[in-house]
Amino acid sequence: MDQVIRKISIGTDYKDNAMHYSVGQMVYGGHEISHILFDTTDSSYNIHIKKNDEVMPWKKFNVNMAVAIEYDLEY
Repeated sequence: MDQVIRKISIGTDYKDNAMHYSVGQMVYGGHEISHILFDTTDSSYNIHIKKNDEVMPWKKFNVNMAVAIEYDLEY
């Protein structure tokens, strides 16, 4: 079953030194994080951003990094 990722945190110290990325967060010169996906082909987490109607890949993290995931709990 696929689950919708709402937030990803990258780093070993979640509270003090991790980078946190959430869907809807404004980043990179007026872009908004549109979705966060897990790619099973290379076991990576991919963050996509949008501005106006254009969506593009922005960041990619492999599973060897310290990652904390929050899933969207709305059904």
